[in-house]
Amino acid sequence: MTPTEQVDKHIAAIEDWRGKTFAAVRKAVLSADKNIVEEYKWRGTPLWSLDGMICVANAFKGRVNVTFAYGAHLADPDKLFNDGFNGNTRRMINYFEGEKVNAAALKKLVKAAIEHNRAKLKKNAKPKKK
Repeated sequence: MTPTEQVDKHIAAIEDWRGKTFAAVRKAVLSADKNIVEEYKWRGTPLWSLDGMICVANAFKGRVNVTFAYGAHLADPDKLFNDGFNGNTRRMINYFEGEKVNAAALKKLVKAAIEHNRAKLKKNAKPKKK
């Protein structure tokens, strides 16, 4: 099974509101850039990356959690992050029953994460010898 098929199966198995929310998150994340890679890691965690990890998502009892690997380094003008403020790297978005996914704002955050990943790559690139 491909990672995309695994994520499809994962979401289909979530039969309550969390499945619909998870699907909306996935759609917004993937719409940010056509080159985003979708993976299925760590015994059942959807992960999205492009030039580095962007975010992972999980459905827990009572919430859908989206964790941005470098969320603490991202501007969040739409104030999507609502958890993980005690750490200096990750930030999370928890969606609870009845909350809508702001797809446009999530897409902007994903694009910011991609830019952060690319900036890190440039910073860590070794200069070419002359």
